[in-house]
Amino acid sequence: MKTRYSKEQLEDPLIASSQAILKKCVHCGLCTATCSSYVILGDERASPRGRIYQINRMLEKGERPSATTVGFLDNCLTCLSCMTTCPSGVDYVHLIDMARARINKNARRPLFAKLARSVLAAVLPHPGRLKTAMRLGRLARPFATSFKHLGLTTISALLDALPARSSRAARYKMHTPAKGKRSRRVALLPGCTNDVLRPSINEAMIALLSRMGVEVIVPAGVGCCGAIEHQLGDEDKAIRAARRNIDVLTRLHDEQPLDGILTAASGCGSMLKDYAHLLRNDEGYAQRAGDIAALSLDVTEILHDIPLTAPRQWSDIKVAYHADCVLEHGQKVTEQPRTLLANAGYTVLEIPEGHLCCGSAGTYNLLQPVISTALRTRKLDNIARTEPDIIATGNIGCINHLAPHSDKPVIHTIELLNWAYGGECPREIRHLENHINRISGVLADSHMDDLEPVSPS
Repeated sequence: MKTRYSKEQLEDPLIASSQAILKKCVHCGLCTATCSSYVILGDERASPRGRIYQINRMLEKGERPSATTVGFLDNCLTCLSCMTTCPSGVDYVHLIDMARARINKNARRPLFAKLARSVLAAVLPHPGRLKTAMRLGRLARPFATSFKHLGLTTISALLDALPARSSRAARYKMHTPAKGKRSRRVALLPGCTNDVLRPSINEAMIALLSRMGVEVIVPAGVGCCGAIEHQLGDEDKAIRAARRNIDVLTRLHDEQPLDGILTAASGCGSMLKDYAHLLRNDEGYAQRAGDIAALSLDVTEILHDIPLTAPRQWSDIKVAYHADCVLEHGQKVTEQPRTLLANAGYTVLEIPEGHLCCGSAGTYNLLQPVISTALRTRKLDNIARTEPDIIATGNIGCINHLAPHSDKPVIHTIELLNWAYGGECPREIRHLENHINRISGVLADSHMDDLEPVSPS
């Protein structure tokens, strides 16, 4: 892309970095075919190529971003499918991050839109506030349709996203030693929403890792990774969150070296791995940020490298694997979850149009409910075509977005792996446990080669 920035403009580090990214774009348009928002809207301005043009124009003119530009940059899901497709290696994610930071500081948003974003930033990164907000939200849930009719779609979407019932308190220790000989020592970032919305995820992860010889520490003092603020364009708050976590994790690593910093929330994992870029110009943190980013792993990455014992049971349960966007396209963790599920005895099914986002995307389903709902419907229709018994994914946002509208259980990948290797069966699929026990009993008296598959139905 040809750019026209003055020498004075290029003295701004943000514009200089943006120009380097913009110049790589060759306008081929391949990104439009895999862009989730473009597939729904069919508007070139709602595609990566269209947004790149708008970002370039916004930065060249140096004016306050127009409402149209703000709207089309806001309706980007940051699913990063375009980066997997791009043949030129355009660093779209950091370009749109920089554009959103500029918009956050300079754009004039409608009062209600500004208020909604401020409330989300003030509540979601804080588990205590989130629990309180959920209790209040359940009281207002009967009025969700009324809010929608009044045009207050963000409130309606927020109420719709609430779980049907309150989650129990998480049951795990801050330090869980390895069972048997220790092979690895890791830190776990529990995530802001995992323990509030689905505590069984972190419980399953800790239990499985411990049985596989991994010592797990949940460091005191860690907080939100900064992903929520970063997505909302508040770079300053994201940086403060990153510095706090880097301080805590660096001290823990200095006390005794860590073999990894794990999450079971792919949005958090992507943010941790991006600390090096976020703090690249911070002399006091750049080196340590790079060290923490290098240690950061999705839980499936470390499990893929551990010699796992044979699963306790054989299963013909069909699992539709929903590859959540930031894990697949952002972290490039593609084969590990699929391989782990298959090795654990599940039949892994690929979902048609698997590259498209389900519409969750952090706060997107709350701020862009129309596009989000269309993507969710499309995703669930594609999943239904595979005729699965279970849907598996690696992100709490996808689970919370899909599960209330799905006729099949939506389970975190780590919960299925924990069950297969001796852990507790997830509550949502306990109706399959008798089937598993029946199959395992048959195998005890039979040869697998002679056994006809039995349907879980």
